[in-house]
Amino acid sequence: MSNLETIKKKLILRKEELENGLSRLYKEKVSEDIVQDTADQALTSSLEDIKISLHNTELDEYKMILKALDMIEKGTYGICVDCGKPISEKRLLLFPNSTRCLICQEALEERESA
Repeated sequence: MSNLETIKKKLILRKEELENGLSRLYKEKVSEDIVQDTADQALTSSLEDIKISLHNTELDEYKMILKALDMIEKGTYGICVDCGKPISEKRLLLFPNSTRCLICQEALEERESA
């Protein structure tokens, strides 16, 4: 089995895991529909914030996986979207949804944190 096939299988498996998790998160209620005191309301609000944050993080990863799978189908997978150079095989095996080489990813993160 080639590395590309291995990566594609990993991506598809993770995509399915995220679909199940996102579906579960969407359906899950943080609290029952009962009257709550102030402390319970604060806890419910905090839990709801955590749920939203987790949902957004998983949704972002899901979108990245869809993009990577699309790139595999188009034959552009493994090419940095910024500089056009190949992404190292080691990086792709560790982070199969990578769309940037390590140098471009680090530059992006520096710009975002500035």
